[in-house]
Amino acid sequence: MNYKDLIEPLKDIVHHAASLILDVYKTGFDHTIELKPDDSPVTIADKLANDYIVERLNKLTPNIPVIAEESTLIDYNNRKDFKYYWLVDPLDGTKEFIKKNDEFTVNIALIEEKNPVFGIIYVPVFKECYYATKKNGAYKYSNGKESKINSNKVDLNRNGLKIFISRSHLGQKEQDFLKTFKNPTVIQMGSSLKFLRVAEGNADVYFRFSPTMEWDTAAAQIILEEAGGSIKSFDDNSALKYNKPSLKNPGFIAKG
Repeated sequence: MNYKDLIEPLKDIVHHAASLILDVYKTGFDHTIELKPDDSPVTIADKLANDYIVERLNKLTPNIPVIAEESTLIDYNNRKDFKYYWLVDPLDGTKEFIKKNDEFTVNIALIEEKNPVFGIIYVPVFKECYYATKKNGAYKYSNGKESKINSNKVDLNRNGLKIFISRSHLGQKEQDFLKTFKNPTVIQMGSSLKFLRVAEGNADVYFRFSPTMEWDTAAAQIILEEAGGSIKSFDDNSALKYNKPSLKNPGFIAKG
């Protein structure tokens, strides 16, 4: 499979999904907010974008299954032998979407043999599109221009690192770990925007201990890796892997 052939059709898919999200964002959605079994919120925008993306992916690559946050999840026994699958977060940062602080994204990744090999993230309010394919670098498309992005070279022991942390998921473990850095500049932000800021060199580090799911990180991981950075598990310092029996991620640190 030539992953680069996916870029243009996926640009179209995330752009249209973003327009569905923004239609809801601009017109109000208080009456559409529901709580899922884990008490996380979901809105009509999540569902509209989810259904649209899944439908388009099924038409684009009918032989590749899709795992999406707002769809019925596929049992591990039925997915453990997948060579390829799409991993979709139709609206990453739903809490930020509800707060109307503009910090939300559309995330789509292609997984091959437990590793992301293609990823695209669209930032609806800012009209920014980030994407990467394995061994081909990471790129940002904004204001009609495409540019290659590169992360900073980061020494975790350096003084004054710029560190991004979650706006809505800051726990005691994160606060304790933050104290291990020397005079950091700390910025709170929502959604996968934190990964993107590290990938493009506007931040050095983002870390998180509280739970995330595979669809929260997959697209960002390939973009950051192709920009020269990494996302490593706190458990064993290995790159995050996908299609696990549980779709939950371990705690991780993302850096240039």
